This record gives sequence, structure tokens and C-alpha cells, in this order.
Amino acid sequence: MTSILFDAPGPRARSRNVVLSVITVLVVLAIIGFIILRFTESGQFTAAKWKIFTFPLVQKTILSSIGVTLRAFAAAAVGSLLFGILLAFGRLSDHRWISLPCYWVTELLRAIPVLIMMMILYYGLPPLGVHGITPFTAVVVALIAYNGSVLAEVFRAGIESLPKGQKEAGFAIGLSKGKVQRLILLPQAVRAMLPVIIAQLVVILKDTALGFIITFNEILFQANYFGTQAQYGSPVLPALMVAGATYIVLCLLLSGIAKWLEWRLRRGPKAIKIQPKVMADA
Repeated sequence: MTSILFDAPGPRARSRNVVLSVITVLVVLAIIGFIILRFTESGQFTAAKWKIFTFPLVQKTILSSIGVTLRAFAAAAVGSLLFGILLAFGRLSDHRWISLPCYWVTELLRAIPVLIMMMILYYGLPPLGVHGITPFTAVVVALIAYNGSVLAEVFRAGIESLPKGQKEAGFAIGLSKGKVQRLILLPQAVRAMLPVIIAQLVVILKDTALGFIITFNEILFQANYFGTQAQYGSPVLPALMVAGATYIVLCLLLSGIAKWLEWRLRRGPKAIKIQPKVMADA
């Protein structure tokens, strides 16, 4: 099949692309080799630097911090999805007294950095008389506020991108606007925008590391603690390597689950079927 965007490369262009690809790979390997060499020369791979991670108590603490991170991610992910759907439906409301506040709330929350939200919740509210805000609560609420507002735009764009016939068909069988959005439009929008939604969930997982600033006992916080242990040579880089590798594994697992879910959805029915029960409820 011939592309309409550009012509197929000729023999010289293909040869040039191969040369550029080889050069790029060699440059990347050279950079990685230089970094490893510098780490080796500075003693970052010596047994003394890594000894602290051989202790069972340290390993148990790292596993505990992973569990704390995953709990915060799970709470923030579910909250962000629900908050995003709520804001998206508010934005699509026919009543301006609903759509206008939802618009400004979405724009305001998207404009405030997550770290500033966390610091306001944890450090700013107690002087105002609001107590009992734990690091976990501050991290989760800040992540929900920011990522929920981002997902609201994702859901809204997905719903508005659907053919108008989907909405008109729902109205034709007597469904209310709320049921049309909830039963017909939203499932299709989620399927269409699933890659973007998953990408935002990965962002939520990585942004839990910002809780380190407010003493949230997650992966990066524990890595910083172990990296400052002078009796083991202050293994800062090894601790950060462990934390970085942990986040990479978690993100890869989340991406793998997302690809599996997307594959399952693509194997499912292409159209959203309206069950007789739904029509009877209408």
C-alpha cells in the first residue's frame, strides 16, 4: 500500500537511514559505557556500597515502601478517574451554572503543580486550623485534583469526538441525556482514549515520588534515607539506582496490563449494545 504522506525511500535513502541508525546506536552505547565507567571508577559498584541492601530488614523496608507507593497510586488512580468523569459530565452539561464552574475548576487545578498542591495541603492547612492531614492524604488528594482535571479533558474530548448519531440514537429510544452519556458515550470514549488514560495513570504512579518532599514514606524517601547512611559509605547512587529500577519495573508492569486490557477490548464487540433492561429502565 502506497503512503499518501511521503514517497517510499529509494536505495540511497535506505542506505543513509541504516548508517544513521547504526551511528545513533553506537552513540547511545558509548554514553551508557561512559556512565558505567565513571560509576566504576568512583567505586559505585563496590561491595561496600551495596552491602546495606543485603540486609533482610532493609529489603523488607523497601518492599514496604513499594506497598505504600502502590496503595497511594491505587487510591489516586481510582479517585482521578471518578473525579475526571464527574468534571467531564459537568463540562458537557447544558446548564451554564454547572458547566461554567466545572470549566474553571478544571483549568485551575490543571494550572497548579502537583508538588505545590501537596505542600499546601500538608504544610499550609495546619496553620489555618485544619489538622490531621497525613502525608498519604496530601499526596493522594493532590494527585486526584491534578490528574482528575487532566482526565476530565480526556473524557470530554473523547465523548465529543464520537459521531452525533450515537447520541441521537440514544435519545430516539427514550434514554435521558445522563443515561446516554453514561451507557453509550462514556464506554466508547474510554475505549477510544484508553492509551491516553493509561499514560496518565503512569504519570500518577511516577508522581507519587513527589511525596518525598513532605516525608511521605514511599520508594524515593526510603532510598534517600539509605543513601545517607555514612557507616556504609553514603551509597546515594546505589540507592537511587534501586529506586529508579523499582519505578521502571512498576511502570512496565502497568504498561503491560494496559496493553493486555486494550487487546481484550479490541477483541470485544465494536459497537456498544443497548440491552433490553436498559431500554426498559428508560
